[in-house]
Amino acid sequence: MAKQVILYNLRDDVNEEDYVKWCNEFKGPLIMGLPSTNSLTLMRMSAGKKGNGKEAIPPEDANPPFRFIGVLDIDNREDYVKDMASKAYQEEFFPQWFNNWVADFYAIPGDEVFDSQSE
Repeated sequence: MAKQVILYNLRDDVNEEDYVKWCNEFKGPLIMGLPSTNSLTLMRMSAGKKGNGKEAIPPEDANPPFRFIGVLDIDNREDYVKDMASKAYQEEFFPQWFNNWVADFYAIPGDEVFDSQSE
């Protein structure tokens, strides 16, 4: 299955609780209304670890480089690209997200190679 992972930080002048409210009331419903979107998970990261196996640096506590991670489960990249060109995405969602909320971000498409669900 195709995925779109979005790693991002909020602008310094943004209140996180206001952002979460906007996600629940606007972003989530709009993104889930796109035909290619099957699910959306947004996570606020609170802690992390980093290490380097190649250089034998053991894991140590670290602040995550991105405070928020979004994971979209999409039908396929081609349909999602079409959805991103839609009026709802281009005129309603993206300008608000980009101009009002987000600082730096990476949007990374990929394909699922393993999925395990507990019953």
